[in-house]
Amino acid sequence: MQRRRKLGRGVAIVGAGMSKFGMFKDKDSRDLFVEAYNEMLSSVDKGVDPRDIDALYLGNFTNDFFMHQGHWGPIISDLIGLAPKPATRTEGACASSALSFREGIFAIASGFYDMVLVAGVEEMSKCTTEEVTEGLSLALDEAYEGKVGFTFPGVFAATATAYMEKYKGATPDHLKMVSIKSHNNARFNPKAQFNASVRDIMNSRVERAKKKGQPVPTWRDEMDFLHDLSVNPMVAWPLQVFDCCPISDGGSCMLLVAEEIAKNFTNNPIYVIGIGQGSGRALHTKDDLTYFEATRYAAKEAYESSGLTPKDIQFSEVHDCFSIAEVIHTEDLGFFKPGEGYKAVEEGLTRLDGPMPINTSGGLKCKGHPVGATGLAQLYEVWQQLRGEAGERRVPKKDLRIGAAHNLGGTGGTCSFNILERR
Repeated sequence: MQRRRKLGRGVAIVGAGMSKFGMFKDKDSRDLFVEAYNEMLSSVDKGVDPRDIDALYLGNFTNDFFMHQGHWGPIISDLIGLAPKPATRTEGACASSALSFREGIFAIASGFYDMVLVAGVEEMSKCTTEEVTEGLSLALDEAYEGKVGFTFPGVFAATATAYMEKYKGATPDHLKMVSIKSHNNARFNPKAQFNASVRDIMNSRVERAKKKGQPVPTWRDEMDFLHDLSVNPMVAWPLQVFDCCPISDGGSCMLLVAEEIAKNFTNNPIYVIGIGQGSGRALHTKDDLTYFEATRYAAKEAYESSGLTPKDIQFSEVHDCFSIAEVIHTEDLGFFKPGEGYKAVEEGLTRLDGPMPINTSGGLKCKGHPVGATGLAQLYEVWQQLRGEAGERRVPKKDLRIGAAHNLGGTGGTCSFNILERR
């Protein structure tokens, strides 16, 4: 019988920060990290002396390619005066900073450290779209996926096609519903790259046409707008522009401490109660494109370590690099049965005011996806929600205690799932 995995020592989050996500000509990776780091310091209610930080774990996917600069751990450590204390870089494609979070947890749970800084950063916008596509494609299995011409829009288009073939009721319109929901959430997130609803975007296009004396579009609603290929062109069928996350720059970080000292820093710590990580196979060895093995394994590990079930999770951030990904991940995490994730979207179950809110931040789709910073940015949203600091996008539940974050890397090769609790 497999034993229940659990941490040998409790871990709590006592501070967190995130830069604004977007495309910034006048900011580099150092600027983005410092923006997140300064917010983290100010968020520690009772204050913290940075000199007490024992180590840094930094997630970064491919600034080596994007910025021609590797070895980011000691660079960031030196930037904030942490050197000569240890700095370790973690890489798991889009799950890179979720891995830094996991390593930081283990460092404290082992008893070796009492306080660690976990962070992520990525700078993508200084490259062309073609260069970004090439850089991200380093996370593909080059021998079997890259050489036959796959890029990530193609990977998830194939996933969407397989899903709609297997579950006949699912259509491209369900993917559009995901995007509409995400934009509705993101309009309340001041740090989101796209903080406007689809209706807002639609209305701005109408007003722009009027001012320019051009023919005024006659879209009936958001769905009609998203069906218009002139404003929402096809990328890889059935995925259109509004189904895809943007190129982004950004930084994120969290301060982790041993549970027994958490109240020294804040009266409202958020506790890590479940962690999970899984690995997956490349596309050519998968028997079914409609689920992610790594997600299912990570979820199983996190639920076992926390003693919880999917029904106990009150809201979650999931890795919606493309709209179909959100649908599938909600099934793999156990929130909905296989083949019913698209129905949940249609029925409004994943909306902010629904029974299982998904991607309250706007998700990768709207918040942005600076790949090395994404995992911790998702956890930052959960941290804000549980502390009651999410403003107008706060999940409207009376006793909000349990939230989770799911992060995927590559074509499903790396997955992290973490469960947080407010006590």
